[in-house]
Amino acid sequence: MDTIPPASASAPVPSPVPGPLGRLTLDQLRRRTSMKWRSYPADVLPLWVAEMDVSLAEPVARALTEAIALGDTGYPAGTGYADALAGFARERWGWDGVTSERTAIVPDVMLGVVEMLKLVTAPGDPVIVNCPVYPPFYQFVTHMDRRVVEAPLGPDLRLDLAALEEAFAGCVAGGGRAAYLLCSPHNPTGTVHTAAELATVAALAGQYGVRVVVDEIHAPVVAPDAAFVPYLSVPGAESGLSLMSASKAWNLAGLKAALALAGPAAAGDLARMPEEVGHGPSHLGVIAHTAALREGGDWLDAVLADLDRNRRLLASLLAERLPSVGYRPAPGTYLAWLDCRALGLGENPSEVFLERGRVAFSPGPDFGTGGTGHVRLNLATGPEVITEAVRRMAAAVAGRAV
Repeated sequence: MDTIPPASASAPVPSPVPGPLGRLTLDQLRRRTSMKWRSYPADVLPLWVAEMDVSLAEPVARALTEAIALGDTGYPAGTGYADALAGFARERWGWDGVTSERTAIVPDVMLGVVEMLKLVTAPGDPVIVNCPVYPPFYQFVTHMDRRVVEAPLGPDLRLDLAALEEAFAGCVAGGGRAAYLLCSPHNPTGTVHTAAELATVAALAGQYGVRVVVDEIHAPVVAPDAAFVPYLSVPGAESGLSLMSASKAWNLAGLKAALALAGPAAAGDLARMPEEVGHGPSHLGVIAHTAALREGGDWLDAVLADLDRNRRLLASLLAERLPSVGYRPAPGTYLAWLDCRALGLGENPSEVFLERGRVAFSPGPDFGTGGTGHVRLNLATGPEVITEAVRRMAAAVAGRAV
């Protein structure tokens, strides 16, 4: 069994009663065969890809077990997923904007993004993104023969609305078409956009004729003292398109399903989506996501409390052991964006941390402009693992063996 050294006397002491993110041992986790646990050798501590170190929420496990016992493994049908999201949105965000008539089941969020962009752009058209941003934004957009245009975040890691307007104006100059692929909450920074920011986005999009497609996969993963605002809920967003899923919040990436949502003025666009796109989602995925949204609220609240603890723990450990690493705890997602430029580890410090420290992070350069010298750390794990990860980082910087 893996042995993780205890934190130093000055480091925060983890809670003696583990939450969902502290119940599984590394031995148990390494029995998993998913990407997180099979991409690196067993001596590497994996804190990179967005998988959570949790057991399934009980309502989700129960729904899947019942479906398998019934042999209910056919094709997805009905509006249960959309109805469950509508209830969740009403309870959590005070939003009544999810209607089954303006939703469609898609295989996952990124494939849904591709289908939405196909509806509102043509090959060669620009798609604006806020860098640094989730690497598949670049990959999927370029693979579908669209052109990525960057509108960098501001120094505070929030939307730079002046840079965004400049990008909008440049992309539609001469009468061209453009789309804006917004990440909300933002990956990798964890920024949760405000209602005022999103309303300004909608106003700018309307002014310049830019179509907005929003990846809101991390929407449920927002700290209790912050507020997620659905893009389609703000004034002027009627022509927007959104993608939502229970995937990130309940660790269901292997159970493929997501929902595309259209604002009232975009319902006709969504209706043009090819019928065969709806054949891609997993029926078991739809069952799992529906159960999560309907009955998984208590489990999610426990995870959110764990994440709040982990953000504070990481900030404390970095201040103690690696004070030159820049980290701004943010209320969204379960990801931490670390500025390691002052460590002098080059453009891609994740390589040094992997080679010397045997800890794997997502490389900052993969996130586009603004990612050089950074790494992304996955906070969705136990406090002991985070403590060990920072110990390994410090050892790598100091040139010591881990």
